[in-house]
Order: sequence, then structure tokens, then C-alpha cells
Amino acid sequence: MSITRVGQNVQNFEMEVYDPEKKDFSKISLDEIKAKKQWTVLFFYPADFTFICPTELNDLAEKHKELKSMGCEVVSVSTDTKFSHLAWHQSERLLQNVKYLMGADPTGNVSKIFGVYDEATGLALRGTFLINPEGKLVMSEVNFYNVGRNALELLRKVKANIYVAQHPAEVCPANWTDGKKTLTPSAKMVGKVYESIVP
Repeated sequence: MSITRVGQNVQNFEMEVYDPEKKDFSKISLDEIKAKKQWTVLFFYPADFTFICPTELNDLAEKHKELKSMGCEVVSVSTDTKFSHLAWHQSERLLQNVKYLMGADPTGNVSKIFGVYDEATGLALRGTFLINPEGKLVMSEVNFYNVGRNALELLRKVKANIYVAQHPAEVCPANWTDGKKTLTPSAKMVGKVYESIVP
């Protein structure tokens, strides 16, 4: 199975999920999310009942409402089963605000699509991926097991990707945040980016 790289279309996948809002199990597929014209945020993590993972999922939960309002379907994913997700959600207080879907990838098939499956452990590395409504992978970030992520930075990147999708002639410079100046590349700007950024 080939790994999907940034800029490539993502093949359809489906997963069983635990839905904390409905307190029930269901299935999702990328094709279903695309049919709704939504962006897809996939948030891979190593395992339920571990240590950094609940802090990350709690951090993501704090930004979930805003991501949802921007048209994103957020799915956390590990190689645990849907039953493990349910039990962990019920027992770990850090997960009490998690409302997004919790994807089960016990075969590692979805993790392999994005190159985060660790054959040595059977776990997924800390990978964050953004897929646009057309199914193209536009953002990828992978951390090793021992470093947690920052959902605020994820939110910034999602906003930037949505902005440039709506304004294809523009690009977002470093540290761009909503409302800040963008750049419109041209021959005149070559070697003169300073003049385009600094008022």
C-alpha cells in the first residue's frame, strides 16, 4: 500500500467509530464526508489508556466547536477497538468534553495510508492530517510518541488552508492568523517580500 503524500488525492477509507455524542457505535467513510462538502481532520494517536494521548484529545476538544463551525469533520484515530474507545471515554475525565468521532483502526489499514503505522509496535504515531472537501491531502504533521501536539496551531493551519482555498491567488506567510495580511505572488514581489509585508 502506497503512502498518500501532501498534494495527492486520498483513497476512500472507512472505519468503525465510537460517537460520544450519541453514545453509540457507527461507521464513517471519506466518501461520505466528501459528499457533505466537508473538510476532514484526522488526528492519529498511539493508544487509549495512555498518558499524553488524553491531554491531546482534551486539547483538541477545546477547539472542536470552532473546527466544526468551519465545516470540518474531526476524527481521532488509534489502532484500538471501538469498545476500548467507549470504555476510555467513560473512565478518563480528560475526555469528558470530547464530542468528535473516535475512529477504530485495529488492522492499521487507515494508519498505513498516511504513513503513521508503526510496524514494530502496531500503534499509530501522532499524525495530524487535513483533507480538503475534494479529497486532497493538504496538510500533514507527524510527531513521535513522546511529544504532544498543539490544537491551537492546528486551528491556525486549518483556517489558513480554508482561506487559500477560497482565495487561490493568495498565499499565507509564516505565523499568518485570521485577518492578517496575505501575499499575492507576482514577478514584482521576487526579492521584495519585505516590502510586501512591512507597512
